Amino acid sequence: MYITKTSIDMTVAKTLTEYAVAHARENGWNITVAVCDADGVLQSFWKTDGVINPAVEFAIDKAYTAATLRKATSDFGERMASSAGLSLGLASRKRLTTWAGGVPIFYQGKCVGGIGVSGAKDHEDVACAHFAVAQVGLDIAT
Repeated sequence: MYITKTSIDMTVAKTLTEYAVAHARENGWNITVAVCDADGVLQSFWKTDGVINPAVEFAIDKAYTAATLRKATSDFGERMASSAGLSLGLASRKRLTTWAGGVPIFYQGKCVGGIGVSGAKDHEDVACAHFAVAQVGLDIAT
């Protein structure tokens, strides 16, 4: 018996990072972008010149969170804000983040990875992620 899993590969991940960076450059934004597979393993990363150094880890954490939780980081943030207990628990979990800019990537209804963008304003980070996913013909929701 063979069981297969659908997940983003490095070629598509690299293309996603290229599109996100192209969109940021077109708008004059400095960003970092990370793409993880469905297990949260980093497949591609890129940063523009001039972006702040903390944005590197932020983008990776956003991609990881979106991929492994299968929801946008901003949606995860809303859920954490609904309960003090949930928020306190989040503080002890490495790599999970609630900042906007991380979105899950879906193909035929299955989460195949996540993209995280950081360095610009929240809505600009989200715009770069959404643009990249749309350009390769994938979805951000089921």
